[in-house]
Amino acid sequence: MESPATTDRFSVDVHLPPGGPLSGMAADVRAGLTRPFKELSPRYFYDERGSQLFEDITRLPEYYPTRCEREILHSRSREICEAANSPATLIELGSGSAAKTRVLLDAMLDACCLETYCPVDISEEITRETAERIADEYDGIAVRGLVCDFELDLERIPVAAPRVIALLGGTIGNFEPQQRAGFLRRVSHLLGSEDRFLLGTDLVKDPATLEAAYNDSQGVTADFNKNVLAVLNRELDADFDLDAFEHVARWDPENLWIDIRLRSLTNQVVNVAALDMQAAFSAGEEMRTEISTKFARPGLEGIYAEAGLELTDWWTDADGLYALSLARRAD
Repeated sequence: MESPATTDRFSVDVHLPPGGPLSGMAADVRAGLTRPFKELSPRYFYDERGSQLFEDITRLPEYYPTRCEREILHSRSREICEAANSPATLIELGSGSAAKTRVLLDAMLDACCLETYCPVDISEEITRETAERIADEYDGIAVRGLVCDFELDLERIPVAAPRVIALLGGTIGNFEPQQRAGFLRRVSHLLGSEDRFLLGTDLVKDPATLEAAYNDSQGVTADFNKNVLAVLNRELDADFDLDAFEHVARWDPENLWIDIRLRSLTNQVVNVAALDMQAAFSAGEEMRTEISTKFARPGLEGIYAEAGLELTDWWTDADGLYALSLARRAD
């Protein structure tokens, strides 16, 4: 499906396959529920409720990444802008509400270089709201929203240069290693000589701090995790009992990631009518729903190099919990 919505202040292009952002769910879920170790794709967290729950997570006291990233942007945005060659276009992948992006937009305006902002997100409602708000707040710039799954439709982003393509919020940590490598290679192929890639990464630190960020006292992260079951119930006519599962998040020191799962609290059989299948869970059985990889600078430099990128600049918050890095296409 492709449908533009344009006003004199902003435009939003929708590039989603038939079935919208949930297209492909049936095949993904069938494959995930029939593996010896069950898995669900984190792609299906982000219906409208899931997107709002994640926005709520970013404001939790235990969830430090958003605060740390905002601190870096507030203190270093001018440097970031200069290091990125004073780009005319800011393209933000997974933009959400763009709450913290305004700091970077302000720095680009101060440098008199900003011409276009492009928020890219899989949620059409949030993208439209973001595009409209930014257009209201920033006179004289073009705002072009793009609704798509940027992992699948990366090549749809605007090509005008010089530009900076930003992936903030530590989202890169949710990619499995092979998936991450493929994504970064595609980014490197998109970058012109003047373009830069701005990446937010959570850093390796003590396990207690890491695990607390994904096991908040208010249970918002647990609701977000279980919401994927509600999506399956609605979209695939499944009968998951959300109360029959509990949220589990633990640090995996071997893989350097937080492993996020749902644990069955009882022996149960779930019917997925749209797939004409049943999935049996034993009491205590766990199903992975997401990973969140943490990084160190040397490791990230190697990951960049393998993808044809070169790390050029590195900024952290005062406590060294989180980093923003800038990369260019390697010669």
